[in-house]
Amino acid sequence: MYLNYYKEQLGFSIIPDFLVKYLKTPSLLRLQKVGYFCGMDYASKEIYNFKEYISRYDHSLTVSLIVYNLTKNKNATLAALFHDIATPCFSHVIDYMNQDYDKQESTEEYTEHIIKNDKYLKQCLKEDNIEIKDIINFKKYPVVDNDRPKVCADRIDGVILTGIGWTKNIEKEDIRKIVQDMCVCQNEYNEEEIGFKTYEIAKKVLEVSESIDFYCHSKEDNYMMQLLAKITKLAIEKKYITYEELYFYDEESLFKILTTQKDKELLDFLEEFKNKKKTDIPNIELPKVKKRDLNPLVNGKRLKREEK
Repeated sequence: MYLNYYKEQLGFSIIPDFLVKYLKTPSLLRLQKVGYFCGMDYASKEIYNFKEYISRYDHSLTVSLIVYNLTKNKNATLAALFHDIATPCFSHVIDYMNQDYDKQESTEEYTEHIIKNDKYLKQCLKEDNIEIKDIINFKKYPVVDNDRPKVCADRIDGVILTGIGWTKNIEKEDIRKIVQDMCVCQNEYNEEEIGFKTYEIAKKVLEVSESIDFYCHSKEDNYMMQLLAKITKLAIEKKYITYEELYFYDEESLFKILTTQKDKELLDFLEEFKNKKKTDIPNIELPKVKKRDLNPLVNGKRLKREEK
């Protein structure tokens, strides 16, 4: 499995001692059953044929390992580990439901609430003399998160995981080269930013990123994302679930709740979601979905896009 190979390249077999106990945090463990691909693991296999299951927990772990390998900064590493702690079931589908197509950040509001209410996590932080405020605002660490088209651990990990599981244009050798080529650079804004040592690797990352952007702007992906958003909104309106429960359930449990309702309207939508054919996707008006543009640093200088 490519995911396990990727973890090995990041040093998963020798996780730093301080990090081990945090991997058992209850609110983090929930993410093992929250898929990285926005609930589409349950969708039509004709439209989504993922290479392997990748969870938000996997993503949280690999982002934290990238940050630790590059910085050895414990606070930044923990901020990276918990940056997606508030991910609801179906992830960015909920942004669609909230009509936040562009930034796709509407679900981050629960981050502070979840962290402050996880007793196990608070105890771990107390033992290590780390303030909660040092990990809640992960955006204070530009190596963890920054604005596009800059590169950060969250973004490069997303490129690798999506290239592994969905677009399938990252091979094991690419993973090894990317991991070994990453470095921390000082960008033109005097911020730390993840860059690359060689043009070849930066170019490969850019190519994969552009293919992901193409997939995310396809009529198939947008139709299915909006369909699951419609299903979720309907379930909330009919009080089968609450909006808040999206942040505390896992996707497996939530789908069981939805599929066991004796509600023809809901079940018909779920049947469509599970069995939709590519040829049946209508030409819909696409929302203004977030542009996944990227312009990596190579030896501290921006990689210029070639003229098309």
